[in-house]
Amino acid sequence: MGEGAQGDGTGEREGIRWLAGIRWELDGVVFARGIPPLELARRMGADPSVGAAPISGDEVWELEIESYRPGEDGDGVVRIGECGGWSFAIEYGDSTGADRLTEIARDGVEVVHLRPMPEHPPAMFDYARDGAAVCGFGLCEERWRWGQEPDLLLPELVEARVLEADGITSAAPDGDHEAMRARSLGVVERRFGLDLPRAVLGELRLPAYAVRGTPGMRL
Repeated sequence: MGEGAQGDGTGEREGIRWLAGIRWELDGVVFARGIPPLELARRMGADPSVGAAPISGDEVWELEIESYRPGEDGDGVVRIGECGGWSFAIEYGDSTGADRLTEIARDGVEVVHLRPMPEHPPAMFDYARDGAAVCGFGLCEERWRWGQEPDLLLPELVEARVLEADGITSAAPDGDHEAMRARSLGVVERRFGLDLPRAVLGELRLPAYAVRGTPGMRL
């Protein structure tokens, strides 16, 4: 898996559709193509010289992360790695992926940002390239799209039976929301060739960095 990550030894792709079932295990995932993991962390606000030793998805909760502070920023932490030609940052707390999307994408870099948004659905997808927000939509709310090219993924969404040919009507209005989120994530996975091992939320140990606030990076 390259810099900042250690494989599980299977060599099997797991894709990203499994993220459809994620709720509280993370606050977002940033994928970036064109920069190494440490540069991704830096563009998200990390000081590359200060971080925790590689930690697991369970150990991250032992850091002193205060996600919300009235009147000021909360703490944001990322664990970084690389998989399938994309650097990735797993976000926890008051992270910066959404705020710095176009900054991360400057100088020709491609960025995909996914957020579960369990408290305020829908889950969100955004794609940026070369410093510009290209397209985005809410999962299960794909009829509302934005960015410079809002319909970039529309043909794939129609082909995958997420939307009808009019680009507005849901192909399964009464369907299982998790299954429909997985269908949309499958479109994103195929279009960008994204892959992420489930072990990133468990035993896989990855370098961790603070990107906002003052979390206690003691591990």
